[in-house]
Amino acid sequence: MTAAPAADRDASAADTAARALFLRMFRAMLATQESFTAYLGAKLGLYRALHDHGPATVAQLAARTGLHHRYLREWLEQQASSGLLACDAADRPWPLRIYRLPPGHERVLIASDDALSLTSAAFLPVGGIAGALPSLLAAFRTGGGLSAEVFGADWRDGHGGANRAIYTHELVGWLGRHLPDVASRLSDGPSHIADIGCGAGWASISLARAHPRARVSAVDLDADAVAQARAHVQAAGLATRIDVRTLDAADLAGGDLFDLVCLFDVVHELAQPVPVLRVCRRLLAPTGTVLVLDSRVADAFHAPGDEIERFQYATSVLHCLPAGLAGDAAVGTGTVMRQGTVRGYAASSGFADVRSYDLDDRLHRLYRLEE
Repeated sequence: MTAAPAADRDASAADTAARALFLRMFRAMLATQESFTAYLGAKLGLYRALHDHGPATVAQLAARTGLHHRYLREWLEQQASSGLLACDAADRPWPLRIYRLPPGHERVLIASDDALSLTSAAFLPVGGIAGALPSLLAAFRTGGGLSAEVFGADWRDGHGGANRAIYTHELVGWLGRHLPDVASRLSDGPSHIADIGCGAGWASISLARAHPRARVSAVDLDADAVAQARAHVQAAGLATRIDVRTLDAADLAGGDLFDLVCLFDVVHELAQPVPVLRVCRRLLAPTGTVLVLDSRVADAFHAPGDEIERFQYATSVLHCLPAGLAGDAAVGTGTVMRQGTVRGYAASSGFADVRSYDLDDRLHRLYRLEE
């Protein structure tokens, strides 16, 4: 048998690759569309209504939520078709079908501090990104950045809740395991913590709960995020120990010194990381520590990447790079901030060394910046 000519083999391989890519992109499109329908369920309170009040027909859910029955019918059928909801009596006429959340699905589909909750981490941000797409197209042409207002409340709410679970359940344990001297300092005596770029305040709350003798100064430039953080702090009963303000970190310098300065999921979005880190050095008490929690990515670029690298890059293109390019002399770090970049920023800020800690978390790495 004569072997196929090289050109035919190349054409066959290219056709196979094209078909595989077509299938991959179709699945990506499907996942995107289902994410948007989950966004609707989260924003409109539909998952919450089914969880809190039990299974419902279209009419019952319309009565509970005040939403239009025709839209609800289509959404419920789509959700059941996708397997996100279950449908009892599916073979009966549509007014008699009953829809419910399968056991366990509430952990993923309803916002909470559960590590499996995706409402904040995945579903809400798609609304912010969708709204920002026209501005992002323009930014690609001009090189400019996009302010927080462009991404709106959906991104803020999503970003604020995305790390809630790790701050609530993991952060204190990470400090105890990897930085026992820092944990002891916070526990053994009165201490002062600065939470720079505090967002929704979940890290401040976790640290204050774990260390009853600690005071926390939580600051953020986003007034809406600060309002959220204050509400969360008040609900946690910690308003006397956590002071939340709309403030630049530089405005903390010259006052109290801090035993711990935290920049959690912040540095890669800063327009100018080095000046901010220099301020953090000035905030430190003589035995104080600066901690940076940020993206866990590979140490060097390689292609193709694994799922985590792909996720971090996509997040960077759609949000973190344009956010990091907003402002004067912005450096545009992006989400894919590799260890070498962190070390470079730290050295330029006057720190002598950086220790890196691998955590039990696929998306984050912890850094200790040392004098």
